[in-house]
Amino acid sequence: MKLMSKSIMILLVTALMFALALSGCKSSPASTTPTLTQSAAPEATKAPEATKAPEATKAPEATTAPEATETAAGGGGQTTLTAFKDSPFLEGKGLPAVMDRLPGDYKITNEIPESQMKFEIGSFGGVLRTVTSAPDWDADVFVMNNEPLLNTPGILGDTITGNVLKDFQVSDDQKTFTFGMRKGLKWSDGQPVTTEDVKFTIEDILNDPKLTPIFPVWLRGGGEADAAPMKLEVIDDLNFKLIFDRPYGGILIRFAIQGWRGYTELIRPAHYLKQFHTKYTALDKLEPLIKKAGFQPGEWFNLFNDKDITNWELANKKAIGFPVLYPWIMVKNTESLTTYERNPYYFKVDSDGNQLPYIDRVQSTLVQDIEMVGLKTISGEVDFSRESASLIKMPLYKENEKNGYKAMLANMHVTPTDIFLNQTYNNPNWQKVVQDVRFRKALSLALNREEIINTIYYDFAQPGSIEDPTFDLDQANKLLDDMGLKKGTDGKRLGPDNKVFTIPFEVGAQAPDIVPLTQLVVEMWKELGLNVTMKTIDQTLWTTRNTNNELQATMIWTHTPLWYMGDWGTQMWGNQWDLWRTSGGKLGKEPPADVKNLYKMINDSAAANPDDAKQKVTEIKQIMKDNVYYFIPIAEVKQPLIVNAKLHNIPNDTSFAIGANFSGEQFFFGN
Repeated sequence: MKLMSKSIMILLVTALMFALALSGCKSSPASTTPTLTQSAAPEATKAPEATKAPEATKAPEATTAPEATETAAGGGGQTTLTAFKDSPFLEGKGLPAVMDRLPGDYKITNEIPESQMKFEIGSFGGVLRTVTSAPDWDADVFVMNNEPLLNTPGILGDTITGNVLKDFQVSDDQKTFTFGMRKGLKWSDGQPVTTEDVKFTIEDILNDPKLTPIFPVWLRGGGEADAAPMKLEVIDDLNFKLIFDRPYGGILIRFAIQGWRGYTELIRPAHYLKQFHTKYTALDKLEPLIKKAGFQPGEWFNLFNDKDITNWELANKKAIGFPVLYPWIMVKNTESLTTYERNPYYFKVDSDGNQLPYIDRVQSTLVQDIEMVGLKTISGEVDFSRESASLIKMPLYKENEKNGYKAMLANMHVTPTDIFLNQTYNNPNWQKVVQDVRFRKALSLALNREEIINTIYYDFAQPGSIEDPTFDLDQANKLLDDMGLKKGTDGKRLGPDNKVFTIPFEVGAQAPDIVPLTQLVVEMWKELGLNVTMKTIDQTLWTTRNTNNELQATMIWTHTPLWYMGDWGTQMWGNQWDLWRTSGGKLGKEPPADVKNLYKMINDSAAANPDDAKQKVTEIKQIMKDNVYYFIPIAEVKQPLIVNAKLHNIPNDTSFAIGANFSGEQFFFGN
């Protein structure tokens, strides 16, 4: 199978971009102050015939319910609903009427701003097919299914609204936050969601040292390790306060999207989990379950953690039977297929009173590797693919659109392949070299960003703006010479121990561009006389080695385009320093003064109100530029989004591609 010539690739993708421009595409809107709303590609081969997606089902007649009002940002204006409809999929399952399953304070969906998607009232039915190469994980399903406590339509952070929590109020000193819950909200098993679930999560999980040895830093005052943990004040069954000892204006964006957090941070199903907690169930009654789960006698806390499913585990086979608030519930998991079905108690509706989601089932197929993901995509066997879609394959996607899907180019919400040298890897010679800013500046000067953009991204990216994009091998070599990294007889530079200094990259295949970019960077840095190697490893092993401070050099993305994420890669370029920061100095290694100063700036930006946070982020970027803690070679990359041609309520090409996932419950199959 011969390689498609680069010139043809550029022409094809350019033609596509031109067509998108003619259809009215605009660049992603600039971020504004948030409003706090309190209420090298293979030549194409012919793919097999597409598997037809199930047709949508007409909604049944509406049942009447008490009047309720909520602003419908995604469906248009103020709406008063007096009747509701649900999917025929739920008929004959012995469920209460839809109006008895919905909360009185239901949410009319507003996941996507009207400027990014023209919302259509949909119809029920169908199976949405996704594909993944990672066991117990599907990034597209995760983002589509996850429900945060609050919401920021379009993920830009411009507006914060209610989501699982109905509304909020903030004290003038930004220390006290009052939240209202949705009256009548129910878990997927029909049990009520109340402040008892919040109290159980905070008092019996977060404040139990057996279950949470270190209280989360981000839930302390101002998000700082030396501040006091937040305090809970329960007002009644539906209202509660979180009280911090320091101003924490940034907590709302953390509840809405930062870190892709979900409602499980504050709300767990107490009625289900109390049976595994010794405060509510005697240890002798738990011992048979502890033994069956393979834990040692008395290890009830390990049993509890095994039974407790956080939002990050929603795609794990253990999630079957666990009460959730997501649009779809996992019902079956085999070696090759995970099936989710609609949650009959889901709390969102459209402006016509149709209980969401529109689509009845989601099926995630597990394949061997990322190449198989691509093959299933172009054969029309996938209805939605974003995480694994590759820009380099865009001509192949376009050529096979006849198989029933459409290939779009949207904006990427990350800098896709940032380069990390772990400055705290446990080797004195390594630390002495990589902690010297001259070394990091030399490596930055040796990155030919234009070549990276041209070779890997076919000119659909820009040099990263946080660091100096200058390419200067002479200056880079001078910096290394000034450090005393002399070259041996073989031309390779020697470290402080007078042995060849090696940068050993270990990378996974979390994204299609990681391996080819690593290969290119390896060759660029070899030009400096450095011994640079690369090894690809399994993603599970990569995660383990990263957690255990065993990676020296790697590549992965950060959320640089999303200012509020506060994602500065600190765990990757200073593993043990970051552990010291997040543990309040109890674990890891104490960092040097410059890194401590950076941590303080990051903490300050997280605690500040949005206006102040943006200014502090500008200052952080300058610190990053001066110190080159890690490398951000490119920015403004386009990302393919592959969707079934009959799938409706897909955001337009001007939005972030990942934003489409957030409208998953609004997807429906039509003409």
